[in-house]
Amino acid sequence: MQADVELDRQPMNWIGNWIGKWAAMRPDRPAVHDAAIGQTFTYGELNHRANQVAGWMDQAGLGQGDVLCLICRNRIEAVDIYLACGKLGVILAPLSYRLRPRELNDLLQRIKPAAVVQEDVFDALMQDLHLPDTVRQQVRLAEEGGDSQYHTDVLQGDPPEMNRPLSMSQTFLYIHTGGTTATPKVCIVPYRQMVWNSIDMVFAGSSHTEARQLITFPFFHIGGWNSFTPMLHTGAFSVITRQFDPAEVLKLIPEQRITHFGGVEAMFRFILAQPQFEQTDFSSLEGITSAGAPCAEPVMKAFIDRGVPIYQAYGLTEAGPSNFIYNPIDDELDEVWRHNRSIGTSMMHCDYAILDQETREPVPQGQVGVLCMRSMHNFGGYLNDPERTRKAFIGDGWVWSGDLAREDEEGFVYIVGRSDNMFISGGENVSPEEIEDVLAQHPAVVQVGVAPIPDERWGQAAAAVVVAPGADAALVEELRTHCREQLAGFKVPREIRLVKELPVTGAGKLDRNALSQQLEESSQ
Repeated sequence: MQADVELDRQPMNWIGNWIGKWAAMRPDRPAVHDAAIGQTFTYGELNHRANQVAGWMDQAGLGQGDVLCLICRNRIEAVDIYLACGKLGVILAPLSYRLRPRELNDLLQRIKPAAVVQEDVFDALMQDLHLPDTVRQQVRLAEEGGDSQYHTDVLQGDPPEMNRPLSMSQTFLYIHTGGTTATPKVCIVPYRQMVWNSIDMVFAGSSHTEARQLITFPFFHIGGWNSFTPMLHTGAFSVITRQFDPAEVLKLIPEQRITHFGGVEAMFRFILAQPQFEQTDFSSLEGITSAGAPCAEPVMKAFIDRGVPIYQAYGLTEAGPSNFIYNPIDDELDEVWRHNRSIGTSMMHCDYAILDQETREPVPQGQVGVLCMRSMHNFGGYLNDPERTRKAFIGDGWVWSGDLAREDEEGFVYIVGRSDNMFISGGENVSPEEIEDVLAQHPAVVQVGVAPIPDERWGQAAAAVVVAPGADAALVEELRTHCREQLAGFKVPREIRLVKELPVTGAGKLDRNALSQQLEESSQ
């Protein structure tokens, strides 16, 4: 018998089939509540549905390494497919319905799926898509009882327990990232990554058997599955909604006794704007996690004032999805507030380093550098893109995040911007995110984007585009004064423009390329 078997590549029965394990141990335990249909599914029921979908996949000739693309909102059928893919080793590639047909067609041609499942609300979008020749199966999903191939052809029969031994190194997901590049990157996510990420989430206290998670992130984003999978691994309870709706969030928190949910600053601002915010019962909430980018202090303070801990987290699809979190489990609210700008410390099983952008040597504590991470939940590279993969890994398993960070004297880490967004004004480095962070602290500002514009004297200068409903021109000078009080003079925006909305990417992030183009065109 060999004692040095490479277990990362050794097929095992449990890998991917976590639902089967829980169904065998606790079949009657509630697992998922689909708020749109008002129905709760147990672990046993989810396993039965996953077996039905896996049985259909098997009959359709889908097996290990084949790809299924999914275009739908968050709903129980998406969970079915996710679990069924884990039983057979089929690679799930959820696609964002927020993308334009050009972007989706590019992804489809690169991913080359064998099957496509799409929700009926995206019928018009599907007409503009050109499915590659690799597609052998296409299924339309609608509400049960309606014109739904999924329910008539896929979710049928009483199949046996479906499961194929898989290894940790095998690919589980293809997740496209929402950056501002012309061509979205497709991240290869192995089973190893999702398993170790769940382990770190448990150590961080974000997942436990009695947790009740409201999933606010879409399933085409790694945040959606990153919220669900640790709940699945610990036998906890998840609540899903079709799409983020701030009024529904406030309704579901007391109704489903939610203990935790995550979001980004824009989501929290929408929640705060709801008239029922002050009356909502938050007694079940153990905490809220802010992700994606640093959250403005006024937004966080509104939750703290309601007695709800809200804290920052950080991660990359390429290195996490979760890498850092400020874990305030035993802290009083004033201590939580003291560290409100920090992403805390790295997860239990994640190394990190802050390196000089040029020399790639560690910077002294307190100085800004590029954050790099190394863990068992690194991704598997970019699909068919060796050059981008080479740039992401800088040696010895380190992932280059491109995010600028600093560490304070207590060991807490702060994100301060993006290295590739930096521009130079009069010989000084300027981070757009730092200026955005300051502007976002003003109570009138709902959203803000900053980009450089040409400047005859300094080469480049900052320009800010601000969404502040109901504001007039007087706010511009008020914001400029606000910036002068908190920023060095060379960082204060030369121009501040009030707009109704900001350009965003398919993933809902600020589209910096489009913002720069708008500023350039309006400056001519």
